[in-house]
Amino acid sequence: MNATRPALIMQRWHAIQYDVLPELRAEVGAVTPKLERVIHVLEWARIEEFVDVSWDGIGRPPHVRAWLANAFVAKAVLGITTTVGLIERLAIDKSLRRICGFSPFSELPSEATFSRAFAEFAEARLVERAYEAMIKEHLGDQLIGHISRDGTAIAARERPAVAVNAAPASSKKSKRKSKRPVKQAVPAAGSPIRRQRQQTLPEMLAELPTICDRGTKCNAQGYKTSWNGYKMHIDTADCGVPIAALLCSASMHDSRAAVPLSHITKQRVTNLYDVMDAAYCSKELHAHCRELGHVPLIDHNARGGEKEHFEPADEVRYRERSVAERTNARLKDEFGGRNIMVKGHAKVMSHLMFGLLALGADQLMRLRR
Repeated sequence: MNATRPALIMQRWHAIQYDVLPELRAEVGAVTPKLERVIHVLEWARIEEFVDVSWDGIGRPPHVRAWLANAFVAKAVLGITTTVGLIERLAIDKSLRRICGFSPFSELPSEATFSRAFAEFAEARLVERAYEAMIKEHLGDQLIGHISRDGTAIAARERPAVAVNAAPASSKKSKRKSKRPVKQAVPAAGSPIRRQRQQTLPEMLAELPTICDRGTKCNAQGYKTSWNGYKMHIDTADCGVPIAALLCSASMHDSRAAVPLSHITKQRVTNLYDVMDAAYCSKELHAHCRELGHVPLIDHNARGGEKEHFEPADEVRYRERSVAERTNARLKDEFGGRNIMVKGHAKVMSHLMFGLLALGADQLMRLRR
């Protein structure tokens, strides 16, 4: 499906190439291709428009917060792993400093200021709101052929939560209480998908576990891998642009994220096919997709029985799901998905969304080719 607007893409491309870049080169000198990529991503994302503008005269002015947000986007694009590394790069690279908005002569904010700003962005869901607006602006009125849904492991620098029914280890040396978080209580028995179909989107999101724990997943070669952290569930359009994402506990089954994620995607774009792997094989999910007006293409999970294969035409369409694997790989390899230096669900989600924002803007820019 043609889910792009080449005229708008080329208009923005020419505006940056022939207006912004010449002025920047005249001011700071040469601009590397990587910095040009940062400029394009910032132009597509426009995250500074979503920074809170209220200010009572105490603390840093709002425009400084916008510069910090731009710097975190640049951090994701350039693959800088730490805030200290970002500050050092801004200190020696006057081109990047000017691109983010910082004055070439003023002192850069401290590491603590960057950390406090990041915590504020995470609490206010700044990146999520900016990404939703970008998707609605560029793809909201387009018809998407296929939405490919998949989950990917996110390893975090946290200890997994303690199970609710875990018996405490007997120890005579120490009587201190554990400070590790406790896993959230499991909802009432019954099919989670059937229950979700009767709930509103806020109710579904409130039930999803978001605490750090241990997850196990079977890879494409049939081997099981385990990790401590989370699992990110992403809906990707067939043009390669991620549409929506959810971050849940690593131990949560992929199928539990399908219904809320489909509702979020439906609020942003219109699509025809829902493409999922065998982890989502469920009669309830098939019925839910049809209720939304979509055609479900879900690989059959034999569960010890005889496997049902796709019809030839559906098998060709199912190959579109490879775009979800490419999105997961690019998020981890190019935009910081493997280097999580923060703790807590909100901050980890914000870190990943900065990467997803850069990935989505970069993919939109690629559609001009």
